[in-house]
Amino acid sequence: MLKVYAYSKCDTCRKALKFLRARKIVFQEIAIRETPPSPSELKAMLDARGQIRKLFNTSGADYKALGLGAKLAGMSEAEAIGLLSGNGNLIKRPFLIGDGVNLVGFDEVEWRSALS
Repeated sequence: MLKVYAYSKCDTCRKALKFLRARKIVFQEIAIRETPPSPSELKAMLDARGQIRKLFNTSGADYKALGLGAKLAGMSEAEAIGLLSGNGNLIKRPFLIGDGVNLVGFDEVEWRSALS
């Protein structure tokens, strides 16, 4: 089953969920702030996306407050995944994983291609 980690007050997340519902795609919605993706899910997404930076919500307040723009390049993969798994605010959303699909952020063209 597909899991969609989302934040209810995020317009991009709402668009993604509307997209999925309109296509009658079955998924489990999970509140990303309260229940971030597991380290293994984050690793799977990293393997699919290729760069750890692509998993971070780089425009978010937590990212900026922690100074991650300057620190991320010097962090190990394990350190970065540890940060993400412990703070859902740091993760780019929506975060969709499962059934061989790994999508982060909402790009309708990419989602349509991956989910058709």
